[in-house]
Amino acid sequence: MSSSNKGVVASEDVLRGGELLPLVEDFYTIQGEGFHSGKPAYFIRLGGCDVGCKWCDAKFTWDARKFPPVEVAKVVERACSFEAQAIVITGGEPLLYPLENLTGQLHERGLEIFLETSGTHPLSGTFDWICLSPKRQRGPLDEICQRANELKVIIESEADFAWAEECAARVGSECLLYLQPEWSRYEQIIGPLVEYAKHHPKWNVSVQAHKFMHIP
Repeated sequence: MSSSNKGVVASEDVLRGGELLPLVEDFYTIQGEGFHSGKPAYFIRLGGCDVGCKWCDAKFTWDARKFPPVEVAKVVERACSFEAQAIVITGGEPLLYPLENLTGQLHERGLEIFLETSGTHPLSGTFDWICLSPKRQRGPLDEICQRANELKVIIESEADFAWAEECAARVGSECLLYLQPEWSRYEQIIGPLVEYAKHHPKWNVSVQAHKFMHIP
């Protein structure tokens, strides 16, 4: 772990190789974004992020010191107590941590596991679906670009379309492509975004449906 991450993420010694993780929250809801939008899923949100988007709607997750490490086995038991057949691991930035233990236990229970990541750290754990949401201020690793099943680029202004195309050029040919309006700019950007997708039909449009439904 680099010195630049100190204070942002929990130390590897404290986490005991992934037996513990800095849990922000875990809850059962409906996935509201991207390819799996509308699917019931159990969310596991981890603390710590070293990307820091100004428009992030989960800034409360950034400093992992605020979230004491929790036993992974307890999180898995809670997840399995619900009807969910799919798990979403998100953050923060979940790839700051060793996730092999978490994903291994979940897969042993027969659950599908979806990852949401900015792609700034090497892959850890085993996933059924990887959603890459890259950020301009700190681009994704080639490893994650090539493993991504879904590319979801947040569009705040029309200048972001060029960034989206840069990212699309780095992912695999089977990766699904999504443009998603930044929530606080939804009214201003949804029109240009829809027109861009119509003229570039390799792109799909994703909206944060959970916010329209007023659910977590």
